[in-house]
Amino acid sequence: MKFENVRYEVQGPLGLVTIDRADKHNAISLATLDELNAAVDAAAADDAVRAIAITGAGGKSFASGSDLSEVLNRDLKKALEPIVQGLAEKLERTPKPTIAAIDGICMGGGLEVALGCDLRVATPKSRFATPEGKLGIIPGGGATARLPRIVGRGWGMEMMLMGQPISADRALQIGLVTRLVEPEELLPEVRRMAEHLAQFAPFVPRTMKAMVHFGMEASLAGALMFEKYAQGALVQTEDKTEGITAFLEKRDPEFKGR
Repeated sequence: MKFENVRYEVQGPLGLVTIDRADKHNAISLATLDELNAAVDAAAADDAVRAIAITGAGGKSFASGSDLSEVLNRDLKKALEPIVQGLAEKLERTPKPTIAAIDGICMGGGLEVALGCDLRVATPKSRFATPEGKLGIIPGGGATARLPRIVGRGWGMEMMLMGQPISADRALQIGLVTRLVEPEELLPEVRRMAEHLAQFAPFVPRTMKAMVHFGMEASLAGALMFEKYAQGALVQTEDKTEGITAFLEKRDPEFKGR
């Protein structure tokens, strides 16, 4: 697929997807969404890629939201399609860890894309909001479900009902992001995270990710049973034997994904 609104590049173990509409604050048009889905699919299918990151070009915005010129004419039929929800779910369900690298505005549909990622890293100048209420609509890309699960019901309600931007410091405080770094360190930090994840046996991050996402949707008893069966599967892998043997022999393991 030829990309016009997105850049995709592989940097070692990192598949980096950049929303490249800086002149429009990286607003997510339908064409941009198609390209984002294609780039994430390409990263997911590449065995060399161990983590996938999404960021925004220009240094002012991660993504300001959905392209309102398109939303203005959106009808019920189109609104019921997955649209941003579908991309966020893809980021959540893909077996590889996903990271949102946020520098600047992260609002509306842009925030919902970030919420679909497993990890969110931001710069101090970043701002976060769900401002849809001011436009006569509600979030439609998953924020009503994911935001309260990530930051708790209280802060989820605060952000959605009030619609006011919160600072990067507040986002860190409430757990919306887990790391704050200076702008020039954002992508280097994400690359370091990908390199760290690449040191694990390939089954480990994908299994941990599945445990959390599916476990959050199950009862405690169901999640714990699911965890036991997953652990039972991993203890039978060659990588488990290699990992423990390497630790006992005080050497670096050589994992093979088997």
